[in-house]
Amino acid sequence: MSQTPGHLPDQPPSGGHNHLHTHTHAASRQALRLGFLLTAAILLVEVAGGLLSHSLALLSDAGHVLTDVVALGLAWFAAAQAERLPNERRTFGYHRVGILVALFNGVTLVVIALVIGFEAWQRLQSPEPVHPDIMIVAALLAIAVNLFIARRLHGGEHNLNTRAALLHAVGDIGASAAVVLGAVVIALSGATWVDPIISVAIAALIAFGALRLIVETVNILMESTPADISTEDVARDILQTPGVRAVHDLHVWTITSGMRALSCHCVIDDIPPSASAAILDDVTAMLRERYRIGHTTIQFESAAHESHDGFCACEPGAAESLYCAQNCGGGLDHPDHPDHARQSGHKHARLS
Repeated sequence: MSQTPGHLPDQPPSGGHNHLHTHTHAASRQALRLGFLLTAAILLVEVAGGLLSHSLALLSDAGHVLTDVVALGLAWFAAAQAERLPNERRTFGYHRVGILVALFNGVTLVVIALVIGFEAWQRLQSPEPVHPDIMIVAALLAIAVNLFIARRLHGGEHNLNTRAALLHAVGDIGASAAVVLGAVVIALSGATWVDPIISVAIAALIAFGALRLIVETVNILMESTPADISTEDVARDILQTPGVRAVHDLHVWTITSGMRALSCHCVIDDIPPSASAAILDDVTAMLRERYRIGHTTIQFESAAHESHDGFCACEPGAAESLYCAQNCGGGLDHPDHPDHARQSGHKHARLS
């Protein structure tokens, strides 16, 4: 009977806020571009320093920086793509480009962590002398530049793509700090084995952040329900809206970081569309305020609507029937209308 897309919570229909969002996005894109150029300079410095000092830790950090150069370049590209308008084939626009880039960044970080670990094992078997003074100078320079990059990225738009780039910069700061600490220990004690041990610590730092990033991006690509949302709670809150009798075919997912979407079927009384406008407004307002779900598609149906066209992903009577089409026999009924399932010919689970 009625179907509507809601407004994004961070993009309400006000020109001033849209201007602020656009300005913030542009600032993030500029920060990513500057970060890419500065990180490329760090890479050259650390490669030169690692070769001159014979430090595996510094070369390992340079390997991490190489992934940062690629990551920031791709993040810059993804930020530019996200500004492209939706079209006939990509009706949600190009927001998922940033998610794909973040996933690629996570995978490359895992690979580089494994390479660093292998090289560290080789160095432990055959220790080599290093020059701690060169290590300290190169690492301190990398720390200073990465602190500047991280501050610029932190002040921009907080989406998954930018956060992935920020993770790279913060990881570099920690890795470079470990290089400085190791260089001091080597200078004071002559223990060259400290260098590969630091490399292993850098690899573990890289892998930990990368695995978290991969899990989050895969969840978005799989259109999983956001971790802080319970679909059962969402269904129950929708049922609390005056006029809603039952809920089924409910789906909640994330289009891109910070952009949540919902679709569902709601059974209401047999009233004209104009009379259902208030119900629709109440449901979408609740979803925006309570769950930060801004893009909503809600289909209204009356109790007389006994058949559905299309396909269902669940077998009839399945426990997950709340998330399937009504002809699967699922959903949640309003507690004040326990006879609705019998009247409409469908089986609905009652709210407790």
